[in-house]
Amino acid sequence: MNGTLIPNTPIAVDFWQIRKCSHIRLFFLSHMHSDHTMGLSSTWKNPLYCSPVTARILKHKLQVKNKLINPLEVGVCHMLPLDDCGIETVAVTLIDANHCPGSVMFLFEGYFGTILYTGDFRYHSSMLSYPPLRNLKVDVLYLDNTNCDPEQRLPSRQEATEQIKELIERHPHHDVMIGLYSIGKESLLVDLAKTFQSWIVVSPQRLELLSLLEIEDVFSSTHGDGRICVVEQSEVNYHNMVKWNSEHPTIAILPTSRKVKVWHKDIHVVPYSDHSSYEELIEFVSQLKPSSIIPVVKTKHCLFHFRPYLSSEKAIHCVEIPDSVKSFMTCQKVESRVEPQKLRASIKRVPLGVQFEPTETNLQCVADLDRTGKNSEKTQNAKRGTLSPDYGEALIPLTESTVLSSDTKDCTFPLTVSEICEISKNAFEMPSAISSPQDMNVTVISDSSVLCEKTRYVINLNSSLDHMYKTFPSARISSGSILPHKKRKKLDSRTFFWQVERYFTGSHF
Repeated sequence: MNGTLIPNTPIAVDFWQIRKCSHIRLFFLSHMHSDHTMGLSSTWKNPLYCSPVTARILKHKLQVKNKLINPLEVGVCHMLPLDDCGIETVAVTLIDANHCPGSVMFLFEGYFGTILYTGDFRYHSSMLSYPPLRNLKVDVLYLDNTNCDPEQRLPSRQEATEQIKELIERHPHHDVMIGLYSIGKESLLVDLAKTFQSWIVVSPQRLELLSLLEIEDVFSSTHGDGRICVVEQSEVNYHNMVKWNSEHPTIAILPTSRKVKVWHKDIHVVPYSDHSSYEELIEFVSQLKPSSIIPVVKTKHCLFHFRPYLSSEKAIHCVEIPDSVKSFMTCQKVESRVEPQKLRASIKRVPLGVQFEPTETNLQCVADLDRTGKNSEKTQNAKRGTLSPDYGEALIPLTESTVLSSDTKDCTFPLTVSEICEISKNAFEMPSAISSPQDMNVTVISDSSVLCEKTRYVINLNSSLDHMYKTFPSARISSGSILPHKKRKKLDSRTFFWQVERYFTGSHF
């Protein structure tokens, strides 16, 4: 992403990652290319400033709210506040960047000195004669260094346009596909339309966008109106070239200074660029003589090329931020504040199952099961209402991993592990479910941790629950998890606890 936060100021240019710039209050957009709008969308909530043409494109493409877009007239100095009390202001002047429709450079003047942010621009000799740049002393220059390569030779746009015209003239009976991005190089298309007296065929979406730019009407969305067509640059590939040539002889032209690998003999790359060449950058810096330079494209290190052309005057290294601006940067404006969602506390009561109070009979049962006599730890567990996994046939609290059985035959209580496994093997087929087998009157409540050898407890239910109540009186008053047979079909494993609690809070038990 080609954007920046200007140090010691509440100003950001082409920077839309709001989480990383909570102190920023003034946002500026240089132009509408995608590498300068990353993070900007219809959900944007802060005021921003741009040129009038960019404002129209911004509303059309990204649906940013109209009340947040503040178009500034190009070539006019605008005063914007840097605090809430009107003490500090910044003078902002927009200068045509000669890059794409609506693209501008920003000249900032304030307590921090003079800063020129070029964004993407194509330099020409008349640029420094603009009143805002004439005899200007620049402290910091944010420079578009896209083509900062002394080994790369770029022709001017006029020269590149002539190369494209010659290429089309050499193929008089061919259709011409020109691969472009969504916006940019419109002046090239107008020049080609006038030269070859032909409509430029574009997609309906591009035609709608072109109508916002107030340029000459040489475009059509009707296929066959002209032999020069505009497509997305990604559409110029081997597959489409084969397809187009199968219908009619076709050549494709890619007007770009970037290195492109060509996969078809009829694809032609012409070094037409909307970025300044290396020679143009040297001329621009040598004429402007800034005190320091910061590259816009941060991945390219080229400052040593411009060091001989910098001003001998030292740049302002230590900027003192006024107190009113500090307060402005730390306060949270209404437009940028995101109200936290109020989460309502929801406490869900989860029934714990039948809680068995240890009795002398229970403890004696535990002692009998411990044939070695070393049952102190297990007896303590029983006093707490739990037992170690070794006593599968002993008494434990009912949970989701409990089998509730009601069969026609009587059986003594408690059952052995082997008997439990025999019953549970037929009682349920899969974990994490509640099943009611048809061949026996049984309800199984289990989770994924339950296996035959892990089954903890089986309660024998006859026609009534009297036997269990006599043995465990506390079960009658506990928040129980015992489910009557008639409620089984209404159960669902996802709402188990809710349905059990609903049942026992009623008058059914």
